[in-house]
Amino acid sequence: MGERNASGRVRRAVLWSGGICVLVLLLSPLAGASRLDLAKVLAGEAPDRDILLYLRLPRTLLAMLAGGCLCLAGSLFQALLRDALATPYTLGISSGAALGAVAAICFGWRQAGPLPAVWLAAIAGAAVVLWLVLLISSEGHRLSSFTLLLTGVTINSICLALILFLHSFAGFAQSFAISRWLMGGVDSIDYASLAMLAAVVTPPAALILFRSREWNLLAMGEEWATARGLSTDQLMRMGYVAASIVIGAVTALTGPIGFVGLIVPHVLRSRLGSDHRILMPCSILLGAAFLAVCDTIARTLLAPVDVPVGVVTALFGGPFFIWLLRSKRRSLWL
Repeated sequence: MGERNASGRVRRAVLWSGGICVLVLLLSPLAGASRLDLAKVLAGEAPDRDILLYLRLPRTLLAMLAGGCLCLAGSLFQALLRDALATPYTLGISSGAALGAVAAICFGWRQAGPLPAVWLAAIAGAAVVLWLVLLISSEGHRLSSFTLLLTGVTINSICLALILFLHSFAGFAQSFAISRWLMGGVDSIDYASLAMLAAVVTPPAALILFRSREWNLLAMGEEWATARGLSTDQLMRMGYVAASIVIGAVTALTGPIGFVGLIVPHVLRSRLGSDHRILMPCSILLGAAFLAVCDTIARTLLAPVDVPVGVVTALFGGPFFIWLLRSKRRSLWL
């Protein structure tokens, strides 16, 4: 009976979240610097049809894909580290991707093959950091959330220092490009690149969702999980690698976008509880909707100027997070 009630609760929460996500998907592409005539769009007339299909729709889809991935990774890292302040960027993957992208911009690396050099360099930087964190945190002793956190924070600080070093001697144009990329942004991309990103992040995201029951045990503590037959070392490595693949791929295309993976899981945990069978799918759907709404604000707030969406998420997310910390209505963690 309890299992049936839990399944019904999961279903209702996911349906509500999915409805909000679909509503945002339908409305967000209609907003922008110029007004779209839906009659012309449906009739296939230019430029309205081209603006919707090749500029606004892929941009909205990228924002939703990125937002969902960041929130999924945020909820997972909060479970792995048992830290309500953990974000998708806590363990250094985003900083590694940023370092790779900044190096590509600073040294003027050219496009290699079908993908821009900045994307490839960001993916390479994230992969190197992933390897370093696992190597250092696992050497000589079993992997624990504490050593994983310390190693990730240390590597993160080193990457940020190297980014500042490269930025210090970049030229004017390069410096502007670096600053813009580090703000985080969602741009219109071709559908092939969007499909490639989806193909990369879908398998690890599905694996994370499939193990949601085990994240519940791990969030209670490593000893608790071990006593119930889980291999915590293997589970933590798998979770970290899967989330890192998702974060690295998204960050390579959008740059670091803050607060999304922190705020949305927090709010959902306060409303839905800490059951990751509910929390994770709802985080994906509402995180997608949240970032798409923020991007809609970013492209319309000072139109025709395009504000980086990372600025919008910081301006909205920072004060909201402070309010959450000060709120005493309900606990935001276990």
